[in-house]
Amino acid sequence: MSSSHTDRVRVLILGSTGSIGRQTLEVINELNQLAERGNDGARFDVVGLAAGSRGDELSVQARAFNVPHIAIADESAAVETGARVTRGAHAATELVNEVDCDLVVGAVVGVAGLASMLRAIELGRDIALANKETLVAAGEIVIPLARERGSKLLPIDSEHSAVWQCLTNDQAPPMALGPEVERVLLTASGGPFRGRSRDDAYDATPDEALAHPTWSMGPKVTIDSATMTNKALELIEAHWLFGLESERLGVIIHPQSIVHSFVEHRDHSIIAQLGAPDMRTPIQLALTFPSRAPGISSRVDFETLSRLDFEYATPESVPALASAYRVIDAGGVSGAVFNAANESAVEAFLTRKIPFGRITEMGAEAIDAICGMSRPSGVLSVDDLMEADAEARRFVDQELAAL
Repeated sequence: MSSSHTDRVRVLILGSTGSIGRQTLEVINELNQLAERGNDGARFDVVGLAAGSRGDELSVQARAFNVPHIAIADESAAVETGARVTRGAHAATELVNEVDCDLVVGAVVGVAGLASMLRAIELGRDIALANKETLVAAGEIVIPLARERGSKLLPIDSEHSAVWQCLTNDQAPPMALGPEVERVLLTASGGPFRGRSRDDAYDATPDEALAHPTWSMGPKVTIDSATMTNKALELIEAHWLFGLESERLGVIIHPQSIVHSFVEHRDHSIIAQLGAPDMRTPIQLALTFPSRAPGISSRVDFETLSRLDFEYATPESVPALASAYRVIDAGGVSGAVFNAANESAVEAFLTRKIPFGRITEMGAEAIDAICGMSRPSGVLSVDDLMEADAEARRFVDQELAAL
């Protein structure tokens, strides 16, 4: 995407009623106001919105941005708008297929967003990617397809955006970083249980786990942050976005959430990206790339920063990271299994069926149980992934039934 003042960028937002979707609309509104005031930058037209079930909020968004096409998975949800409405489980994919656009924002949470992302890439669309599962479960399909179709995968995750910003070129992922990059370190806030032992946090309640000290996110992502599975998924995502082997990826606990990632070069020079803990920064960059518009997000006030703390997170101290490294090294359907087992376990925890500590245990146990069996060495099709996804969910259901 180019960004001259005459440009109009047509944007399709999948997952518009979630945290990232709402903030994307907020950023688009601010960017359009800047353009109207004469700033040199693109104007963004929201040509389509997709959501799961919040018909009332989707309707408000569609009216506010004069959106001509919307999709909603819940066939019974009330929608009051003049937009053309597509309904059903495949509505988001149909929207991608039918509405022409320049950029697709992939902000659907979970594997539910995979089909629509794959269709967008097949069509050669550029993707502003917030849906981790697209790469965690299907990286072996997504990355070759994106290269073949010329789709840019513009990361919205603050950590991957930070890595991208630390690289001294104007390329966009997917890319394969050469030996000049020795390692990439993603930062993690440590979540609400930083400083507590694993045993102490094992029986934590959903209310405790949802009390994130830094970021405001949806419930599933917040629980993933508490278990640090979120960071495990991000390691797998970084592996695919930047072509990095497991030994070139690591995690640093950084509670202030000011440094978002480090890129260490082979000469041991380290480049870091700093910014306020505000998701609007990576969202804005993904929308305006390769240009930068005036800042919408918060500034870092250096006078209020008395210290920045860092501590290595290891597979031994954080079990979810051990699972991530296994997935990166094993490939095949292991990412789909890990992701699906985690989704099911998080749901079980939020409904108080299992203790907090069982979430990461179930993810690791699913990999043991399913990926240890005789399976094709590589991913052959989306059907392979969905079969593995279903198998992992059945595994968790069986564990729950045995309680």
